[in-house]
Amino acid sequence: MTLLFLVNCSSKAQTPSKELKTYKIEKTDTEWKNQLSAIQYYVLRQAGTERPFTSAFNNNKNKGTYICAACKTPLYKSEHKFDSGTGWPSFDRAIEDNVELDVDYKIGYARTELKCNTCGSHLGHSFNDGPSQTTGKRHCINGVSLDFIAEVKLNQSTDKRQ
Repeated sequence: MTLLFLVNCSSKAQTPSKELKTYKIEKTDTEWKNQLSAIQYYVLRQAGTERPFTSAFNNNKNKGTYICAACKTPLYKSEHKFDSGTGWPSFDRAIEDNVELDVDYKIGYARTELKCNTCGSHLGHSFNDGPSQTTGKRHCINGVSLDFIAEVKLNQSTDKRQ
């Protein structure tokens, strides 16, 4: 019994197996503070949360792509956005490989944190209460962590080809 106890006490299960991830874009805190507004720095780099119903993106109905406010990586397509009623822009899926899922215990229990996979910036959290007819996921995103690029429509009447 004692031997088993000693083996268990020295097991690797007690040491974190997660290595510190490196991102394609890495900057110092000073560089991020110089680039971002105070609220963007708080949300993106310190994993803060903006107040609900304060983002203009919450009610944005335009077609286009939502990108990371820190590094401009495309994160979400407008066709995957929906009104969750929570006060934050919500999406049922991200652009493949551009959003990292991590676990955060900041409020005492595990939540799925969403981060930009290019620069590691905090975006928001994922929940399993999204639209059941699609993915069932709700990516609840802080609007200040996003920029928006509107879809450009070509005007057919300006096409000079005959």
